[in-house]
Amino acid sequence: MTDAPEAPEILLLRVRENAARADRDADSLSEEERARAEVFQRPADRERFLVAHTALRRELAHRTGFAPADVPLVRAHCPVCGGPHGRPGVAGDPLHFSLSHAGDVVLLAFAGVPVGVDVEAEPSVAVVEDVARALHPRERDELGAQAPAGRPAAFARCWTRKEAYLKGTGTGLAEEPSVTYVGTGEPPAEPPGWRIGDIAAPEGYAAAWACRRG
Repeated sequence: MTDAPEAPEILLLRVRENAARADRDADSLSEEERARAEVFQRPADRERFLVAHTALRRELAHRTGFAPADVPLVRAHCPVCGGPHGRPGVAGDPLHFSLSHAGDVVLLAFAGVPVGVDVEAEPSVAVVEDVARALHPRERDELGAQAPAGRPAAFARCWTRKEAYLKGTGTGLAEEPSVTYVGTGEPPAEPPGWRIGDIAAPEGYAAAWACRRG
């Protein structure tokens, strides 16, 4: 999926190709996960959730030796506020992982160090103009230098890198998107102590990973 050195293991799934299996594997989810799945009003949203979370449990089971339903998922403390909503993990296991999904795409990443992954559908020009103001000043300048037709792809590259990095650190959007510079062009800009790489995604999507160095 990526030719960058020291990259995490990446698994990309299409929802429509895995929906039937996810439905069969729904019993592997926890009561909380099944309850979350039932909250979705749109069947497509529920289907995407099931594909993502059953695949995650299946892949974690393969790597840890637990049965999928028995994988003990936990949350680290948030490094910003200390709340129990930091990076997800497996209790007692050094494996790190991250999950993201958008549209018909689910992404999973696995590594021996903290890792984040993100996938997004490319936004419209109007959305870019509205949301770009939240980016780092240098990123806003880079987008402004692009022809309008090229801005959605550049913005999506930048945003997925940023989301992947913030997932990897465990801060999420508790850190303002304007703080850390990851760039809109090639190659990605890497924050100190971190590696960032773009992932080859289906047409209309952008995706990226971030791993702590070492």
